[in-house]
Amino acid sequence: MVKVPILIREGASRLFVSVQARSIRRAVEIAKARYPGADVRTSFPINAEVFFVEEPGSGVARLGRG
Repeated sequence: MVKVPILIREGASRLFVSVQARSIRRAVEIAKARYPGADVRTSFPINAEVFFVEEPGSGVARLGRG
């Protein structure tokens, strides 16, 4: 499992979320399903200290607006 920071853009609004999934690709898919129609991208750099996780999570957590 990995925890990936994702940037969500809808118009002029930006939102950063953290998605926990089996892969980076799956994390982006989860975010796209949660925010249909938005521009969804992985936010770099990825924090290596929290990238790998052992327990499954609930999916998406909000980090804040940019």
